[in-house]
Amino acid sequence: MNHTTTLALTAAALAALLPLSCAAQAAMPAAPAAGPTAAHAVLQPAAPGVGAGEVTFEAMGDGVMVHVVVAGLAPGSKHGFHVHDKGVCTAPDFTSAGGHFNPSNHPHGGPEAERHAGDMPNLVADDKGSVDLRVMLHGTELGGAMGVIGHAVVLHAGEDDYKTQPTGNSGARLACGVITP
Repeated sequence: MNHTTTLALTAAALAALLPLSCAAQAAMPAAPAAGPTAAHAVLQPAAPGVGAGEVTFEAMGDGVMVHVVVAGLAPGSKHGFHVHDKGVCTAPDFTSAGGHFNPSNHPHGGPEAERHAGDMPNLVADDKGSVDLRVMLHGTELGGAMGVIGHAVVLHAGEDDYKTQPTGNSGARLACGVITP
Protein backbone atom coordinates (compact mmCIF):
# COMPACT_ATOMS: atom_id res chain seq x y z
CA MET A 1 0.00 0.00 0.00
CA ASN A 2 1.30 3.41 -0.87
CA HIS A 3 0.92 6.67 1.03
CA THR A 4 -2.03 7.89 -1.09
CA THR A 5 -3.97 4.67 -0.47
CA THR A 6 -3.37 4.91 3.30
CA LEU A 7 -4.67 8.50 3.35
CA ALA A 8 -7.75 7.48 1.36
CA LEU A 9 -8.50 4.59 3.75
CA THR A 10 -8.03 6.85 6.78
CA ALA A 11 -10.37 9.48 5.33
CA ALA A 12 -12.95 6.81 4.52
CA ALA A 13 -12.73 5.40 8.06
CA LEU A 14 -13.21 8.85 9.58
CA ALA A 15 -16.16 9.56 7.29
CA ALA A 16 -17.78 6.30 8.41
CA LEU A 17 -17.33 7.20 12.10
CA LEU A 18 -18.62 10.78 11.78
CA PRO A 19 -22.34 9.92 11.71
CA LEU A 20 -21.89 7.74 14.83
CA SER A 21 -20.15 10.58 16.65
CA CYS A 22 -22.91 13.06 15.73
CA ALA A 23 -25.61 10.62 16.85
CA ALA A 24 -23.88 10.11 20.19
CA GLN A 25 -23.63 13.85 20.74
CA ALA A 26 -27.30 14.34 19.85
CA ALA A 27 -28.29 11.69 22.42
CA MET A 28 -26.35 13.44 25.21
CA PRO A 29 -28.39 15.83 27.38
CA ALA A 30 -27.53 19.48 26.90
CA ALA A 31 -25.55 21.10 29.69
CA PRO A 32 -27.60 23.64 31.66
CA ALA A 33 -27.07 27.22 30.54
CA ALA A 34 -24.73 28.97 32.92
CA GLY A 35 -26.08 32.22 34.28
CA PRO A 36 -24.03 35.21 35.35
CA THR A 37 -21.67 34.67 38.25
CA ALA A 38 -21.03 38.32 39.12
CA ALA A 39 -22.57 41.78 38.79
CA HIS A 40 -21.60 45.33 39.63
CA ALA A 41 -23.14 48.74 40.40
CA VAL A 42 -21.51 52.16 40.72
CA LEU A 43 -23.27 54.33 43.31
CA GLN A 44 -23.86 57.81 41.91
CA PRO A 45 -24.57 60.28 44.73
CA ALA A 46 -27.36 62.85 44.62
CA ALA A 47 -24.96 65.39 46.20
CA PRO A 48 -21.31 65.44 45.13
CA GLY A 49 -19.24 62.93 47.10
CA VAL A 50 -21.97 61.91 49.58
CA GLY A 51 -22.39 58.15 49.31
CA ALA A 52 -20.23 57.53 46.24
CA GLY A 53 -19.10 53.95 45.96
CA GLU A 54 -19.26 50.55 44.35
CA VAL A 55 -21.21 47.38 44.99
CA THR A 56 -20.28 43.94 43.68
CA PHE A 57 -22.53 40.91 43.66
CA GLU A 58 -21.18 37.35 43.39
CA ALA A 59 -23.25 34.17 43.11
CA MET A 60 -22.38 31.80 45.98
CA GLY A 61 -24.25 28.67 46.99
CA ASP A 62 -27.87 29.50 47.78
CA GLY A 63 -27.50 33.26 47.45
CA VAL A 64 -25.45 36.28 46.54
CA MET A 65 -22.42 37.74 48.33
CA VAL A 66 -22.67 41.53 48.29
CA HIS A 67 -19.56 43.69 48.80
CA VAL A 68 -20.30 47.36 49.47
CA VAL A 69 -17.62 50.08 49.46
CA VAL A 70 -18.95 53.61 50.12
CA ALA A 71 -17.33 56.92 51.13
CA GLY A 72 -18.45 60.44 52.05
CA LEU A 73 -20.86 59.58 54.86
CA ALA A 74 -21.01 61.13 58.33
CA PRO A 75 -18.80 59.16 60.75
CA GLY A 76 -20.83 56.58 62.68
CA SER A 77 -23.98 57.20 60.62
CA LYS A 78 -26.37 54.33 59.78
CA HIS A 79 -28.03 53.95 56.38
CA GLY A 80 -30.72 51.75 54.90
CA PHE A 81 -29.46 49.91 51.83
CA HIS A 82 -31.72 48.05 49.42
CA VAL A 83 -32.10 46.67 45.92
CA HIS A 84 -34.97 48.56 44.31
CA ASP A 85 -37.41 47.32 41.69
CA LYS A 86 -36.40 49.38 38.66
CA GLY A 87 -32.94 49.71 37.17
CA VAL A 88 -33.36 53.45 36.66
CA CYS A 89 -31.44 56.16 38.55
CA THR A 90 -32.37 59.17 36.40
CA ALA A 91 -34.56 61.23 38.77
CA PRO A 92 -32.54 63.68 40.92
CA ASP A 93 -33.99 62.08 44.07
CA PHE A 94 -33.70 58.55 42.61
CA THR A 95 -37.43 57.84 42.95
CA SER A 96 -37.16 56.50 39.39
CA ALA A 97 -35.75 53.29 40.99
CA GLY A 98 -39.22 52.51 42.39
CA GLY A 99 -39.86 50.57 45.59
CA HIS A 100 -37.90 47.69 47.06
CA PHE A 101 -37.26 44.62 44.89
CA ASN A 102 -39.83 42.11 46.19
CA PRO A 103 -40.61 39.35 43.68
CA SER A 104 -41.96 36.99 46.38
CA ASN A 105 -44.29 39.59 47.90
CA HIS A 106 -42.81 39.26 51.41
CA PRO A 107 -43.07 41.97 54.07
CA HIS A 108 -40.11 44.29 54.59
CA GLY A 109 -37.69 42.91 57.16
CA GLY A 110 -34.20 42.64 58.57
CA PRO A 111 -31.43 40.20 57.73
CA GLU A 112 -32.77 37.36 59.94
CA ALA A 113 -36.47 37.81 59.17
CA GLU A 114 -38.76 37.10 56.25
CA ARG A 115 -37.90 39.96 53.91
CA HIS A 116 -37.91 41.42 50.43
CA ALA A 117 -35.26 39.89 48.16
CA GLY A 118 -33.65 43.35 48.06
CA ASP A 119 -33.57 44.05 51.81
CA MET A 120 -30.04 44.25 53.20
CA PRO A 121 -28.54 45.15 56.59
CA ASN A 122 -27.97 48.80 57.48
CA LEU A 123 -24.62 50.22 56.48
CA VAL A 124 -22.67 51.76 59.38
CA ALA A 125 -19.98 54.30 58.49
CA ASP A 126 -16.65 54.08 60.27
CA ASP A 127 -14.87 57.04 61.93
CA LYS A 128 -13.79 58.28 58.48
CA GLY A 129 -17.31 58.11 56.99
CA SER A 130 -16.58 55.00 54.94
CA VAL A 131 -18.18 51.57 54.65
CA ASP A 132 -16.54 48.32 53.52
CA LEU A 133 -19.02 45.51 54.17
CA ARG A 134 -19.62 42.01 52.83
CA VAL A 135 -23.01 40.42 53.41
CA MET A 136 -24.59 37.18 52.16
CA LEU A 137 -28.15 37.40 50.84
CA HIS A 138 -29.64 33.91 51.02
CA GLY A 139 -32.50 33.21 48.60
CA THR A 140 -31.48 36.04 46.27
CA GLU A 141 -29.98 35.39 42.82
CA LEU A 142 -28.12 37.33 40.15
CA GLY A 143 -30.41 36.45 37.23
CA GLY A 144 -33.91 35.08 36.79
CA ALA A 145 -37.07 35.94 38.68
CA MET A 146 -35.20 36.40 41.99
CA GLY A 147 -32.26 38.08 40.27
CA VAL A 148 -30.88 41.53 41.10
CA ILE A 149 -29.34 42.22 37.67
CA GLY A 150 -31.24 44.99 35.92
CA HIS A 151 -32.46 46.50 39.19
CA ALA A 152 -30.97 49.42 41.15
CA VAL A 153 -29.24 49.50 44.51
CA VAL A 154 -30.08 52.52 46.68
CA LEU A 155 -28.32 54.03 49.70
CA HIS A 156 -30.71 55.88 52.03
CA ALA A 157 -30.10 58.86 54.31
CA GLY A 158 -31.40 57.19 57.48
CA GLU A 159 -31.32 53.90 59.31
CA ASP A 160 -33.74 51.13 58.30
CA ASP A 161 -35.96 50.22 61.28
CA TYR A 162 -36.82 46.84 59.67
CA LYS A 163 -40.45 47.27 60.81
CA THR A 164 -42.14 50.08 58.88
CA GLN A 165 -43.89 48.68 55.81
CA PRO A 166 -42.94 48.61 53.02
CA THR A 167 -39.75 50.71 53.27
CA GLY A 168 -38.21 50.53 56.74
CA ASN A 169 -38.57 54.32 57.10
CA SER A 170 -34.98 54.88 55.99
CA GLY A 171 -35.57 58.28 54.42
CA ALA A 172 -34.31 60.06 51.33
CA ARG A 173 -32.18 58.37 48.70
CA LEU A 174 -28.54 59.50 48.86
CA ALA A 175 -27.08 57.39 46.04
CA CYS A 176 -28.22 54.99 43.34
CA GLY A 177 -26.57 52.54 40.95
CA VAL A 178 -27.90 50.16 38.29
CA ILE A 179 -26.82 46.53 38.71
CA THR A 180 -25.22 45.14 35.54
CA PRO A 181 -23.43 41.86 34.76
